[in-house]
Order: sequence, then structure tokens, then C-alpha cells
Amino acid sequence: MSATTSPAPRRLAFAPNWPLRLALLALALYTAWASTRLGLSWERVAHGMGEGARLLGRMVPPNFARWELLVEGLLESLQIAVLASAIGIGLSLPLGVLAARNLAPWWISGPVRGVIALCRSLHYVIVAILFVKAIGFGALAGTAALVVASVGFIAKLFAEAIEEISMKQVEAIRATGAGVMKVLAYAVLPQVASRFIGFCLYQLDSNLRNSTLVGIVGAGGIGGTLFAAFKRFDYDFVAAILLAIIALIFLAEILSGRVRAALR
Repeated sequence: MSATTSPAPRRLAFAPNWPLRLALLALALYTAWASTRLGLSWERVAHGMGEGARLLGRMVPPNFARWELLVEGLLESLQIAVLASAIGIGLSLPLGVLAARNLAPWWISGPVRGVIALCRSLHYVIVAILFVKAIGFGALAGTAALVVASVGFIAKLFAEAIEEISMKQVEAIRATGAGVMKVLAYAVLPQVASRFIGFCLYQLDSNLRNSTLVGIVGAGGIGGTLFAAFKRFDYDFVAAILLAIIALIFLAEILSGRVRAALR
């Protein structure tokens, strides 16, 4: 080393990240400012806790006397969830293939991705309100809204899963002179089948939960019964409905878990 060579500057092991610190400081300041603009205060929180305790007191014990109405609403929600999931999965399969950029040209995948993004752009409750206004109250509006939500979720994830596959198998099947459907059946679907089944099971669970909520806006299911009970201040029946919904979701979670374990 020559005498004129200067030693390398020392580097700190944990150098401070000033841009990140400034960003966190700005976020904290904005949070404090937003809380003042929204009227948040500890007095309102304390008041809400007291009102919540009184509400819970009126919900105990749950009243299952009208179990026929409860079962009818749960069955309708279950039917909405299963039907919407089946239709949504059936539509998502071709849409996911067409949206995959490694299989479809850009002039096909681009518009299809736009349709999928449109399905994902609005919350399913807003979509349910639109369908209620368009086709009227009832389970048909809820089913249509959850079909749109299912397409937006499953088609997007399915397209991304296809884009991650190995193209060697696709090229090998194409080299045999196979058509498009055989390429999909023997080269594409075997690589993404397990993930696609997982997406479908998750969406079925999600639709089962969401079907209880779309009824609040008049789209069928147990949500309508729950909203009516709230309007009548029938809180013991509200507690019974909530417990039934929780039991249904837990049962669906157990069944889907066993299906996933059987498919591994």
C-alpha cells in the first residue's frame, strides 16, 4: 500500500435510516392530526364501553325460541355461498387462463385483467346494493354480488399461479402437436391444481361469511333476519343469530381444513 493511499472510511454497523425515520414521524403527526379531525377522544371511548356493556347485558341469555326463522336464514346464506362459489370458480378458471401473460397474448390478457380488476375494485356490499337496486331484493342479488367478488379474487390468484409455472412442460406437450385444451389439461393444470383448490376452499369460506352480511342490504340470507332483529331491539334473538353464525363458520372451517389435509 502506498503512503498516499488514504484509509477507507469507517462504516457504522447499524447506520440510521433517516428517510424511514422522517416517514414514521410524518405518519405519527398525521395520525395525531387525523384523530383530532375525527373527534376521537377518551371520553367517547369510555362512554362507548359503558353502552357496550349494557348492550351485552340485554343479549344474555340468547333466545332460540324462533329457531325455525334462524335455520331458514342460515340455510339461505349457505345456499347463496355455495352457489356463488360454484359459479365464481367456473368463471374464474377460463378467465385466469386468459389473464396469464405467459399463455395468452397481451391483447387478450390485458382486457381480461382489466375485467378482473373491475371485479375487485368495489366492495361486495356496494356491489350487493347495486344488484339489489337492479334486480330487486332477495337471494339472487346476494348471489350475483358474491359471484363478482369470487371472480375478482380467484381469477387474479389463478392467473398469477399460472404465470409461475415451468414452461418446459408446456413446450414439451406443444411439441407433440397437442391442442390448446390438452396443453392446459396435461401441462398447466397439474402444476397449479393444488393451489387452485386452496383458492377455491378459501373463497368458499369467505363467501360463507360474506353471505351473512349482504343480507343487511336486502340481498338475502341470515343478514336480513339479523338486521330486522336489531331494528326491533330484540337483542336476545340477535345473540342467538350471532352464535349460530359463529357455529356455522367454525363448522365450515373444520370441514375445509379436513379437505385440505386429504388433498395433501
